[in-house]
Amino acid sequence: MTTSIIIIICVLLLLAYVFDISASKTKIPSIILLLVLGYGMKQASIVLNISIPDLSPILPILGTVGLILIVLEGSLELELNRKQMPFVGKTSLIALMQLLAVSFGLAYAFYSFSDINFKVALANAIPFAIISSAIAIPSAKNLIKKNKEFITYESSLSDIFGVIFFNFITQNDNIGGQSFGNFAIEILLIILVSIVSTIVLAFLLSKIKHHVKFTPIILMVVLIYAVSKTFHLPALIFILLFGVVLGNIDEFKDNKFIQKLKPDTLKREVHKFKEISTEIAFLVRALFFLLMGYLIEASELLNTDTMLWAIDISAGIFIIRYIILKLFKMDMNPILYIAPRGLITILLFLSIPLNQVCTLANKSLIIQVIILSALFMMLGMMGNTSPKLANADEEKH
Repeated sequence: MTTSIIIIICVLLLLAYVFDISASKTKIPSIILLLVLGYGMKQASIVLNISIPDLSPILPILGTVGLILIVLEGSLELELNRKQMPFVGKTSLIALMQLLAVSFGLAYAFYSFSDINFKVALANAIPFAIISSAIAIPSAKNLIKKNKEFITYESSLSDIFGVIFFNFITQNDNIGGQSFGNFAIEILLIILVSIVSTIVLAFLLSKIKHHVKFTPIILMVVLIYAVSKTFHLPALIFILLFGVVLGNIDEFKDNKFIQKLKPDTLKREVHKFKEISTEIAFLVRALFFLLMGYLIEASELLNTDTMLWAIDISAGIFIIRYIILKLFKMDMNPILYIAPRGLITILLFLSIPLNQVCTLANKSLIIQVIILSALFMMLGMMGNTSPKLANADEEKH
């Protein structure tokens, strides 16, 4: 039995790898194939009468670890220099405006069609407003550099802004001066934690001589994130700052402390660390969506009571995105289409306190919006210029 389970897991993950490397040619997001594969495995277990224990408690754990690794992976890719700052500022504003517009617009709809107060409606709307970096970043890896950087920044910042906004709304019974004051203190604390932790981890990365060195660093990153979350701090800020600093170590090489770490040596270690974290992020992300597909019920996916809501929400998401991108004079194709919902949407949905649950925002609606946003992204990517042609066009200009 144990051998059979090992074989099945290995085959599933190898198929996930095939889906990932073929996505640039097929234009089919790997999330859709992974969900279908996971769902197919469940049907096969039913037909073959194989008893499988309840796996639903594993989903939030995989999702949390996956979120950490995916934001870390994305932040390590980000370039930080003076030339980039206007671009980063513009992208941050685009991500924040979309988050707020979708959140408040959908919250008003939930508030209007149910008997909940607006704060509860907002808590249930925020998960739908966040772009999933777990899907967006891998989907953008074959785009031209400018578009790839935009999607990486936008989706990572959307995750961070969204989680901070969600925690602020759900953890404060009354929104007022005191709650904003506490929020400001939390931001300052996590920045302090980020600075100290980044210095310590960078020191360890440059000094550890043992043949096992990257696994302890990744475990410490997850530990710091989890401890920060325990104290209700916006822990994703730590992940972002840690990744950005390590990924741009050349920008800090004139710093006296960085010079003590031998920046050239540290840069080589960071490159290896990046490769390891990318590999682990792929495994965790694949397992998460396979498990999510396994846990999907046909009745939830085909729920006609929520289908119209799902279509309206998905349409609203991309209409708002179109307006904001147009306002900032961004190229529409293909970035308009790359705004999927996914891992972070599910995680926040599962984190909504029981006393703040809205019956309209149920599991069926979440799954349908995720699928529709992924399908819209797939159709948009199919109409996009191939990477080779896109790169050639960029070089001409």
